[in-house]
Formats: sequence, C-alpha cells, structure tokens
Amino acid sequence: MTRTKRIITTLLAGAVLPALAGCGANDIASPGSGGNIIINPTPTPSPTPTPTPTGSVTPAAVCPAISNPTPLTDSGTITGSTGTWRVCTLPSIISRSMQLPKVAGLVYRMNGRVDVGCDGGFVAPSSGTPVTSSTVGCTAANGFSLNGSGQLTADTNVTLTIDPGVILFGETGPSWLAVNRGNKINATGTAARPIIFTSRENIAGTNTDSSIGQWGGVVLMGRAPITDCTTGSTTNSTCERQTEGATTPAVFGGTNSADNSGTMKYVQIRYSGFVLSANTELQALTTEGIGSGTTLDFIQSHNSSDDGAEFFGGVVNMKHYIATGADDDSLDIDTGLQGAFQYVLIAQRPGQGDALMEVDSNGNETDLPRHKTIVANFTAIQSQASTNNDANDQASILTRGNADLTLVNGIVISPNNECLRMNGSGSTADRTTLVARSVVMQCNATRYLGTGSYTAADVAAAFGSGTNNNNHAYTPSLASLFINGATETAVVPFDAKTLNSFFDTTTYIGAVKDASDNWYKVWTCNSGYAPFDDTTNANRACTSLPTT
Repeated sequence: MTRTKRIITTLLAGAVLPALAGCGANDIASPGSGGNIIINPTPTPSPTPTPTPTGSVTPAAVCPAISNPTPLTDSGTITGSTGTWRVCTLPSIISRSMQLPKVAGLVYRMNGRVDVGCDGGFVAPSSGTPVTSSTVGCTAANGFSLNGSGQLTADTNVTLTIDPGVILFGETGPSWLAVNRGNKINATGTAARPIIFTSRENIAGTNTDSSIGQWGGVVLMGRAPITDCTTGSTTNSTCERQTEGATTPAVFGGTNSADNSGTMKYVQIRYSGFVLSANTELQALTTEGIGSGTTLDFIQSHNSSDDGAEFFGGVVNMKHYIATGADDDSLDIDTGLQGAFQYVLIAQRPGQGDALMEVDSNGNETDLPRHKTIVANFTAIQSQASTNNDANDQASILTRGNADLTLVNGIVISPNNECLRMNGSGSTADRTTLVARSVVMQCNATRYLGTGSYTAADVAAAFGSGTNNNNHAYTPSLASLFINGATETAVVPFDAKTLNSFFDTTTYIGAVKDASDNWYKVWTCNSGYAPFDDTTNANRACTSLPTT
C-alpha cells in the first residue's frame, strides 16, 4: 500500500517536473535517479558529461515492423555502460495483437501510459450487451468495434507478446504498462533470456544499488471479484475499483474468478514505483482483479520505491516470486484476494523498506469475499531495522481488516523488528485471522504486536510457538543469505498441498532447500545486498544489462 508518511528531499531532474503538476516534490521517493541521460536523434554529439561506453552493444539499424495500426517510433539511440542501443517507442494504445521481437542492440520505450487494448468492461461486451469503455482512446479510429453510441460491441482481445530477452524501459516519470480488462500480456522469457522491464537510467548505466522509483511499472487489470469498491457493491456483485493514482480511468473488477490476463514468466521488473498522483505510487507488478487463468511464475521485483508487488483482489496463483529492495512492503495483498504463493524469496535493502508482508482489507471487514491468502515456502529477510518503517505497519508481517492469512513452511529473519502484528478491527467475527504451520522466526525481544481488539498475547497465541513446528526463537544457519542450513533442514515441513492443490508438496521449509536447489539462478539480477549467482559477470548486475 502507498505510504503518506514519507518525506523525500531528493528532487527529480527539471524535465520530469511538468509531469508532476499537482504533485508536491515530497510525494516522490527516488534517490539515486540522477545523471545525464539523453536520448539523441542520430547523429547528435553527446553533451558533457556522458557515460563512457565500455560495453559491446551497437545499435540496431531500424525499429521492427509491428502489426499495430500505429507503428513503433524510432527515437534515436541511448548510450550507457553496456554500449549504444536503438530506442523504439511503443504506441500509446496497442489496438491489435502484436509481437515485440528480440533484436540485438534494441530496447523498447514506454513514454507515459501504454494501454494494451482498451477496457472491455465488467463483463465481455457483445452486440447484444455493448459496453462503454473507461479507456481514453477506445475509438473506431484505433481499430475497436463500436456501435453508434461509441460503445464496444466486442471484446478487444488484444494480446501483447514479448519475446525472450527483450528489454523495455519506462521513460522517467509516470510511464507504465496497462493491460486492460479483456486483454492479455504474453511475456514468457526463459531462464537464459529473461524479459526485463526497467528505467531509462538503467539503460544509461547511471543507477546504483539505492536507485528506486524511476518509472511506473506493470499493471494487469481483470474481471475477477474484488472488494473495497470505488463503484458498485459487493452485495450485488457489481464491485469495481479504479487503479490507485491513475489520472485517467484504469478500472478493474468483475465476476469471473477464472479470468485470464495472460502470462508473465521469467521476468525482471526494476526501479519502478514512480508516483502517479499525490501520495500514490505504482509498484513493479500490480495485479487488479485478475483471475486463476493468469500465469505468474519466476518474477523478480527489484528496487521498487513502493511495494515489490501488490495484488488487489481476484484469484492469484503464483510461484517463484523474488522481491529485492522494495522501499515499502515486499508482498502487499488486499481487497478480497484469494491468493496462493509458493517459493517466495524476499530481501530488503539494509535499513530500508516497511513490512515484508502487508495483508489487509482494512475498513471493509464485512465485504465478501473475505481475503484468504496462503504463503508457502518463503524466506523473508529484513536484516536491519528500517528507517522507512511506516507507523501503520510496525512489524515485519502485518495482517488486518478481514484478511485470513495462512503461513506455511516459512522463515522470517527480522532480528531488529517485531515479527508479527495483528490489528483487530470490526467485530470479533469479522477481524483478521492467522494460521501458521512450520514457520520459524528470528525477531526482537518484543516479537508480537497486537492493536485494535488484538493484544500481543493474542498474536502470540495465534502463531503458537512450540506447536505445529513453529518457533519464534529461531537462530538462522542460512548460507549465502537464503540457502537452508542445518537448523532449517531440521524443521519438519507441512504439506501445503493439503491446503490447495496448486501447491507442491515439499520436504523442507523456506524458499531454497539447499545448495543444489537452483530455481533462483540465471534469470535474476544481482545486487550488493542480494547476490544470486554468477556475480563475476558484470552484466548480471541489476545496475547493468545483458548484452546478448
């Protein structure tokens, strides 16, 4: 969730300020995003200072042709530490299914909001039940099927396919990818060639391990049920919400729990979280009312200035999620989510970030469906007390509202913070609940916080240290930051598959079993505080880029 308490003293470069009309400078969090970064029409002498190219990349000759009515725009080149890249700018609306091919020496650019299709509405439109789209630009001129009243008479059914190895960057400011209801993304990379969404500064080679908040992020909007309505009601199944901070409509929600917003697999999303409007930022990945037909697997969020990823309602089944360096919550889940997450690896930047997990539908305790999420086989690391810690969080894991949270086979390392906080709001029957099975925690001496109608003793009883293989006095023996050692291996695991058939049955707790478990290798990027593998390869650093 976004934080209202953050006071930021770093101002962005003057070229960004017009995009923030109506937003105060204190609404932005983006240390480390400076530097002289120029997209040059070819040829133009580079101003001084310019990063000295030390890489081997040479720019592609031209931008590829795409099937969209509006083509890619050749925006010249950008030079950074990996070499010089051809820059091809995406159209603001993708109105035809199209493919972004991997081309050597080429990166794709998002300049502002880029819509995949237009909003198909709460239910799929047809000639018998036309829908008024919320998306600006949903016009016949852009290729959409409309009646005389300007309403959609057919779902737009646009799929954006992104080939393995493709690099896309958001122009500095509120640039983001919006996959609207009734449309899909097919971003399927491979371990050897992950798809990378990142910032202009990353291409230019000026980022450091503290750089955050340089562009918006990726947003998937679907038609699955949600709560906390902006319009409509959960009582009559008409609930819809507007994307937080979007200055133009970006609506989600519906009644189809099996809705399909596409596939994201082997994907990195770096340096995201730029503010969209006052006190409201995006995160690396935001899902909004997506359904169980959506595939999310092997996704790394790196240095998001807000949450690592936030999941608003819908039905989310996700495996192999890594969050490194989130400046707010690493996993934020709310508004009636029906969630199942397995193999979750969280590492916050030392002294930064808020909660490792924030789980809530606060203030809407009687809304249905109740928020029910299971997180299995997770390792969550908060090695130092956070200087950003939000007074609303106050612990490494916060649960509140009408959220029912189940933690299974987990490791929490937060020696300088309380590990668990439960906030009881609403009636006793409606307030949040917690179940833990085979979870070990290293916390400060207080360990538990109870607020609202919960006491610290209530929270301790809910966790149940000494029962169900739970332990709140655990001493880690992890190797290489997150790989299980003898202490972790000795914990008897719980079979998560008995809770949800989506889960795998494992013989261990935590995200990484041992040194032979390598699911996190090759496709991730390395940072100084969270190195994964192949650290001698400079192009595997999050501050750099693959060059092939």
